[in-house]
Amino acid sequence: MQGDAATIAALFAVDPAGLGGVALRAPACAARDEWLALLRTLLPAASPMRRVPLNTGDTALLGGLDLGATLQAGRPVALQGLLAQADGGVLLLAMAERITAGAAARFGSVLDSGQVLLQRDGLDSVLPARLGLVALDEGAYEDEQLPASLAERLAFHMRIDGQAEDEESPLWTADEVLTARQRVGRVQMAPESVQALCAAAMALGIDSLRASLFAARAARAAAALAGSDAVEEEHIAVAARLVLAPRATRLPPAPEQQEPEPPQEETSPPEPAENPAPEPPPEPPPEPPQDAQDDTKNEENDDADSQPPDPQELAERVLEAAQAAIPAGLLASLKIGALQRAKSPTSGSAGAEQKNALRGRPVGARKGEPRAGQRINVLETLRAAAPWQKLRRNALASTSAPGPARPPASSSASGRAPNSSPLSPKAPPPATAPRIVVRKEDFHVTRFRQLGQTTTVFVVDASGSSALNRLAEAKGAVELLLADCYVRRDSVAVLAFRGKVAEVLLPPTRSLARAKRSLAGLPGGGGTPLASAIDAAAALAGQIKRKGETPIVVLLTDGKANIARDGSPGRGPATSDALAAAAQLRATGVSALLVDTSPQPQSSAEQLAAAMGAQYLALPYGGAQSLNQAVRAVAGRN
Repeated sequence: MQGDAATIAALFAVDPAGLGGVALRAPACAARDEWLALLRTLLPAASPMRRVPLNTGDTALLGGLDLGATLQAGRPVALQGLLAQADGGVLLLAMAERITAGAAARFGSVLDSGQVLLQRDGLDSVLPARLGLVALDEGAYEDEQLPASLAERLAFHMRIDGQAEDEESPLWTADEVLTARQRVGRVQMAPESVQALCAAAMALGIDSLRASLFAARAARAAAALAGSDAVEEEHIAVAARLVLAPRATRLPPAPEQQEPEPPQEETSPPEPAENPAPEPPPEPPPEPPQDAQDDTKNEENDDADSQPPDPQELAERVLEAAQAAIPAGLLASLKIGALQRAKSPTSGSAGAEQKNALRGRPVGARKGEPRAGQRINVLETLRAAAPWQKLRRNALASTSAPGPARPPASSSASGRAPNSSPLSPKAPPPATAPRIVVRKEDFHVTRFRQLGQTTTVFVVDASGSSALNRLAEAKGAVELLLADCYVRRDSVAVLAFRGKVAEVLLPPTRSLARAKRSLAGLPGGGGTPLASAIDAAAALAGQIKRKGETPIVVLLTDGKANIARDGSPGRGPATSDALAAAAQLRATGVSALLVDTSPQPQSSAEQLAAAMGAQYLALPYGGAQSLNQAVRAVAGRN
């Protein structure tokens, strides 16, 4: 077991609820099982550790109405969910990279408040749920990430490869962790230490304040494990390395080199006066006694030890510890992960959600009568009727009670009523009360979600500047994405612009061979009619939306427009027209990505992406595979 992994397990076991949890990115392997076994060993025996399967429903997660017990008792009976059952313990969330945004929001709310607010199915209660979460991320690609809202609430972000290491004795025992849990509440932290962690977070480009708070809690847990009642510098360094370093989005700026001070002009010393009178040497001060000298030295040493460290120096040392822990290649993949987390909710290979009452995937139920072919949801209907069974049975019993007795009719000697016959049909027996009383207001129908088709529109800059830089790599990336769209049965369209016009090389199609042929014959050179290209992409996206499909525009350009809408050359008018066209595309609500294909990131391309409302991706050193991965991240392809 690696040292950092074991340290994270121990720190998390000390304060699970305060640290939020661990985002563990690892495949299902022996190394991951060893870490989970270590965590289970370090947790107290009274702390539950439960596993949450993927796609767990709200009733199983939050709690709800126990339908069988409610129907039997005739009153609402609550069912405790997994979150409330794990109070004081740890939850294991399997395949966390695939959870929906709604489920991530529910987990985040419980992690923030430490309680479950149950207000559904006629129930209204608040249950404690102070717990920690281990999110098992099994994503195989960099674009498969935890939802940002959930990852932000977990203190530790850790990776484990599939190779199991030799077993070693754990760094801490369960008894030491239990002692640290009792001590962590008494650990004090100086304001200079908090300031150093905040400064390190700012230098690493971490915007969320939760990271600094988690780092402070981790430092206190490290001090508690060390048996100290105060946070020291080594505890802060551990927190910065394990909490801040994995969240870094940039390297800290290099210290500014101080310019050497100009040499001072040499001034000739004043000439000595002739035959100066010798000055008498100063008399040395009287030396204090030896005991007084020793007392003075001891006081100086005590002052030096009690003097707090310089906040600036402490912050620099903490930053150095965090920077040294940043793994190689992390910052290169952060851009792609950030794009995937910030993608539009309507983007994705499956297209936008469409309302459909009869077809698609069931996504719950709503109140309503089963009309026009809609399907009744029996379970939700019974759930809505269950709390009212006792009242409804009492109401039925009161309405069916017999009235006052009437005198019997005259009968003959035989005892039979007149006009009666032995063969007359018998009177029907009294109706028994129904076991379940369902009324009209209880009906629920099933809701369905149907996903539309996605059409990716590739807008390729084939102008002279782009051809000189990276047109070949852009073609390679588009070909990889076309193959990916073909596998997923998505439609693709290719639009190229050069010279003075923008033309549609390939209308929306699923033919991979046609798409490759259209790209292979694309020449490069000429001006950059960027405004015309964006107008053409907006028009094509509008046609796709009218067909009920979801368009995604991927613009590969360097952003250097030099041809205006009317075809006249000029960089100034062309840039203005391009920004205006980008604003019009943004107003349509189409998801877009702008890939800056220039050798160095251009501010013009970034401004164009902002005006377009598109994700901006600068890959000055990326190849076709990197572009393919980045576009897949924005398109939400899992």
